[in-house]
Amino acid sequence: MGEKPVMVVGLDDSEHSFYALEWTLEHLFGPSPPPFKLLVVHAKPTATSVIGLAGPGGADVLPYVEADLRKISSSIAEKAKKICSAKSVNDVVVEIVEGDARSVLCDAVEKHHASMLVVGSHGYGVLKRTVLGSVSDYCAHHAHCSVMIVKRPKIKA
Repeated sequence: MGEKPVMVVGLDDSEHSFYALEWTLEHLFGPSPPPFKLLVVHAKPTATSVIGLAGPGGADVLPYVEADLRKISSSIAEKAKKICSAKSVNDVVVEIVEGDARSVLCDAVEKHHASMLVVGSHGYGVLKRTVLGSVSDYCAHHAHCSVMIVKRPKIKA
């Protein structure tokens, strides 16, 4: 039998993406040998994309912003590894790739010949999705594999 198919899980620092990772581990990676090789990908924004058009003096803060982004990315990767370990999934690869999440995730699918991409849903409304753009919507239309969008259940009051 050949190699296991690859599943890419996109992760950012939101509770929605960590929920998607946990849901995936609980539902698709049971006690038996996992059916997929798991790759967790975090897209680290560039410092310039975070600062935007800061104007004069913007270059002075770039090293500090870059250091903060590296710290955040490291903590996301560590949290992902802990979650996987707690669910007894130890054969996981975590990649941190600099760039826009939409491109990074679609590129990871191509690079690793993934058969599935899992992303969380922030649950934005139409207006916010239009203004901010939706990573899950973009991936559903552009990734060359099946895309599973995991939505967190709404809590009923």
